[in-house]
Amino acid sequence: MKTRELIELARDREAALAQVASLMGEARGSAHALDGSVEVTVDALGALKRLWLAPALGSADPSRVSALVLEVVRVAMAEAEQDCYNRVGLLLGEEAGLLVEALSGRAAPARASDDDPGMTVEEFQRLRGERLGERRFPAPAPAAESTVESAVEEEWESFDPASLRSDR
Repeated sequence: MKTRELIELARDREAALAQVASLMGEARGSAHALDGSVEVTVDALGALKRLWLAPALGSADPSRVSALVLEVVRVAMAEAEQDCYNRVGLLLGEEAGLLVEALSGRAAPARASDDDPGMTVEEFQRLRGERLGERRFPAPAPAAESTVESAVEEEWESFDPASLRSDR
């Protein structure tokens, strides 16, 4: 890169970094209690934007209600934090998100060790097939292929779509 290009790149990054605080204010996370009695929306800075409590909670034990509200807020904060990482990643690139994680010492919620990894591609396809009543037929015998075509086919067969990043 030329010096002018580096200077322009640095200026672009500086302008983008100035937008990070704004992005944090725009990032939102929402959560609700499993029984539907509490709904919360927060921003990535920790501000409570919306709190809804079911009328039935008016007669419930206050310590139970406060514990439930705090748990729902914790889940909403994790969602808001991930939304913030997603927005910063789109603006500044994946490397900036990784840098923030390294500086904070905390992984993004989507990469946290206690995060549910979801299901494998194979499990998804199997369940989809069962749901749709799909019948599996044996693949027809392949015609003679050139070595280049078979090498490309082998490469695609070994590709694992689960290796693609989906948290950004």
